[in-house]
Amino acid sequence: MATQAAGIYRPATIHDIAAICGVAASTVSRALSTPDRVNIRTRARREAAAAELNYTPNSQAKALSSGRTGAVGVLVPDITNPFYFDLMRGTQLQLKAAGYTQLLVDTEESDEVEASTMEQLRKSADGIIVAASRLNDESLLAAAAKIPLVAVNRDVAGVPAVVIDTPSATSQALDHLISLGHTRVAYMAVPFTSQSSALRWAALAAAAEERGVDVRRLGPFAPKTQSGAAAADAAVHSGVTACIAFNDLIAIGMLQRLRERGIRVPADISVVGCDDIFGADFSNPPLTTMTSPIEQAGRVAVSMLLAQLNPPAGGGSRSRSLMPTHLTVRGSTGAAPGTR
Repeated sequence: MATQAAGIYRPATIHDIAAICGVAASTVSRALSTPDRVNIRTRARREAAAAELNYTPNSQAKALSSGRTGAVGVLVPDITNPFYFDLMRGTQLQLKAAGYTQLLVDTEESDEVEASTMEQLRKSADGIIVAASRLNDESLLAAAAKIPLVAVNRDVAGVPAVVIDTPSATSQALDHLISLGHTRVAYMAVPFTSQSSALRWAALAAAAEERGVDVRRLGPFAPKTQSGAAAADAAVHSGVTACIAFNDLIAIGMLQRLRERGIRVPADISVVGCDDIFGADFSNPPLTTMTSPIEQAGRVAVSMLLAQLNPPAGGGSRSRSLMPTHLTVRGSTGAAPGTR
């Protein structure tokens, strides 16, 4: 049991166990941390005393002695974004199977919060998985030099990364819209700190030039459902007949706003999302979107991090993994106006 003096509760320590057993605290520490190095009778006495006092090892002290905490930090920019639900589930399941605890942090779309959190986690975690990092390349590379780290959807040379190949799916989405007769398409972008958005726009612009269609970038818009209203208004004002949104949240917000304005989807304008989050298939109308293996990306990120923490014998670990995507066609896309 824990001790209590002058009404103050104090958890039991190895010094309390040592007092009961009549030995030095260092002896107790060795017996509890490396039980196979002491004889059975001695170990039994120490364990019995620990049980009597309800002794719980101090995780910080254990971390200091072993150099490991048994915890991994998982950083996401917005915990309310359903995209990260599957990612967090993937990391959680894979970490649990490996005997690690997940420390989840919402960095609030802030590079400052992200940087300070990484610095704090150096003391309390064995490694970090960071999704859609808002740090610049130099800062992310510096962070990876201080603690084992894997980035998800952020590709920086020298930083192990899991990259979801949405740029290729963006080109698929454009081909789908062209097949429906659309020649004026808008890309609803998010702020320039998003590398994923920049890469999708680059792929989309290149594909549009090859195919001879007009694609313009609108925004930036915050990657949230609430931004969909402004995105929808901008799309209507631009005169395009189809939109490819950075993510499903913006796309779903656009569907809501267009319905409020009496603009029919897809009869008047088509909308494509990205990520295929929970709810995309029962929006009104069901959303055509780029489907990503999000949970699998989380699992792969953990495997890559664990390979850094426990290097495989006879070889190095992967430094980059590219996850394939595909277009899922639903009811929010249709023939361009005037082509029916």
